[in-house]
Amino acid sequence: MLGLEPIHIVIVIGCAVLIGISKTGLPTLGIFVAATMASVFPARESIGIVLPMLITADLIAVSYYRRSVNWKTLLSLLPWVLGGLFIGFLLLFFVESSRSIEVIIGAIVLIMVALQVFRDYGGAKWMNNMPRSIWFIGVMGTLAGFTTMIGNAAGPVMAIFLLAIALSKKEFIGTGAWFFLTVNLIKVPMYSGLGLITQDTIAFNAWLIPAILFGTYIGIKTLPLIPQRIFNIIILVLAAVGGLRLLFA
Repeated sequence: MLGLEPIHIVIVIGCAVLIGISKTGLPTLGIFVAATMASVFPARESIGIVLPMLITADLIAVSYYRRSVNWKTLLSLLPWVLGGLFIGFLLLFFVESSRSIEVIIGAIVLIMVALQVFRDYGGAKWMNNMPRSIWFIGVMGTLAGFTTMIGNAAGPVMAIFLLAIALSKKEFIGTGAWFFLTVNLIKVPMYSGLGLITQDTIAFNAWLIPAILFGTYIGIKTLPLIPQRIFNIIILVLAAVGGLRLLFA
């Protein structure tokens, strides 16, 4: 198991379950997985270990929520996301540590959470058109591509974006699932080229598939039980915690 101690194996299995839940029920849980896995493995190597786990859960999510997708939103994001992926790839290629970038991303996520709360509960009607503006889509798409590339940490960014455009919870999960499956598959050759995905990490991921599937089952069964308003609040809270985690890790 990549030379792990028993306690670390337990932690990794727990992360695998959370990955499944995050892909089919509560998307912003993924930021906790990224942070926890970076505490078990070296931060740079952990992103290559986590990626195949994410793809496994993505495949289940897109299969189950295949009819709940906002394709217009995905297509509008695509060019910006590709730009963010390329910038993130360059950073990983030339820079060993991305800590300063994580601080910036954490601050941006917290600002976006604050704006969303202000818009929803502060009566800021002038902000209603903001989520559909080209600059908002461009900034959020670029950030999503960049953060997913450097640390599999785009969950809070995408959560705020999908919440801002007022998708239902099933559309939220379905659209997010297709987004992350697409970008995660694009990342595979990039991570392989950087030596972050190897035969050893693939074998390790295969051993965790049952735990991931168990997590997707929990997420699928839990989502219908959560009212839309409560779902929105949970997403905002978890996104804020994720932003703080990036800011103060």
